[in-house]
Amino acid sequence: METNQYTPLTIERHELKYTIPYEYVEPISQFVSAYCALDYHSAIAPENFYLVNSLYFDTRENEFLRQRLWGKNGRFNMRVRFYGDGASGIRFAEIKKKKGSVSIKYRARLDRHEWPAILTDPSYRIPAAAPYRERVNKEMFLRLALSYAIEPRIFTQYRRRAFFSTVDDYARVTMDISMKYRTQDHYGLDLGSPLVSYDNQNIYSKDSDLVNDARVILELKCNVGQVPMWMLDLITTFDLKQQGFSKYMSSSLVAHYDDGVNYMSDDRREAFFSPFSR
Repeated sequence: METNQYTPLTIERHELKYTIPYEYVEPISQFVSAYCALDYHSAIAPENFYLVNSLYFDTRENEFLRQRLWGKNGRFNMRVRFYGDGASGIRFAEIKKKKGSVSIKYRARLDRHEWPAILTDPSYRIPAAAPYRERVNKEMFLRLALSYAIEPRIFTQYRRRAFFSTVDDYARVTMDISMKYRTQDHYGLDLGSPLVSYDNQNIYSKDSDLVNDARVILELKCNVGQVPMWMLDLITTFDLKQQGFSKYMSSSLVAHYDDGVNYMSDDRREAFFSPFSR
């Protein structure tokens, strides 16, 4: 079966998240190797983990973050993302909508001259030569950016090992480690600025019934209604317990409470609303 290891510009998929100990990384990698191959970025990266960098946006009143905290169905977030050291200059404008366990992701490639012009230059125009789907997604990103008056909020970084299925139309397995962030109120994507690590077990395991030595975010992604049997076998074999995880929300809460010195538990979330509403 011919497969495509790259994420399509628009995709509707199931996303199942799990928190796992680091000791599971190699056994799970070995398990999925019968059905998957490393994607390009992982294949050329040290230890098969490559950098994923994202600048998240929100409204002045943090509407996107509030919706995530409330667990609103139909919520979305907006970000610009790039991989590795960013030397290529290629960025991706992304909108990610969440409906139940289904995620709908819209992305558009931004060439070097388009960032941050798409958000900061009133004279910016979407290139007429851009492929149709890319133009549509850029128009959506720009329309929502203007409608919500979005502002840069937080920059996140982590390391990812990613696999793509060689036996399914579309299926991916990713494992993310080394969570870092910095608060940010500008459009720069400089990796030279310091990042704060918030990589501690409290962000990964908020339920006492889940493993308490988790340090990795595992995601299983597949087409809606097409969960491969090998994914179900993976869940059973490693006794995985599903748990949601938002890098934007987790890093924002850490930054708001204590800038990463000590991560505050869930019972402090209620305190989030009054300080931000001032």
